[in-house]
Amino acid sequence: MIALVVLAIVIVATLGVGVMLRTREGKIRASSPEGAGSDYVDPALAAVGVGGGVPVILHFSAPWCGPCASVRRVIARVLGDTSGEALDVELDLDENPLPARQLGVMSLPTTFVFDAAGRERYRVSGVPEAADLRAALASL
Repeated sequence: MIALVVLAIVIVATLGVGVMLRTREGKIRASSPEGAGSDYVDPALAAVGVGGGVPVILHFSAPWCGPCASVRRVIARVLGDTSGEALDVELDLDENPLPARQLGVMSLPTTFVFDAAGRERYRVSGVPEAADLRAALASL
C-alpha cells in the first residue's frame, strides 16, 4: 500500500513539473537586470557579432534538433518584417559549447535577444512566437 502511495506522489510530482516546464516553453522572458548596466561583451559572443552596434537574435541549434527549423522560420519572418533591424546568428551547440555554457543553455532550441550594446535582454526556451519576438525587438 505504501508503495502505491509513493508511486502516486511521484507521478503527480512528475506531471506537475512537466506542466510547469511546458507552460514556460516558447515564452519570451526578460533577462535578469544584473548585467543591464555592464558594457562587457564576452569575446566568444563578440566574435559572432554580439555588441557590434545592432541588436542580435542569437539562437542555439543542432542538426538533430527538430524544433530548431521552426525557430529559423520564425526569426526569418520577424527579420523580414522589421527590415533587418537585427542580426540573426545561429550557433550549432555541438560546435560551440563554450558560449552555450556561458549563457546557461540547458535545452534546444534556445534563443537570446541582445541589444546593440551586447547586453542580454530576453531569452526563450523553445520556439518563440513571432509577435513576441517582434515586440522584444521593438522594445530595444
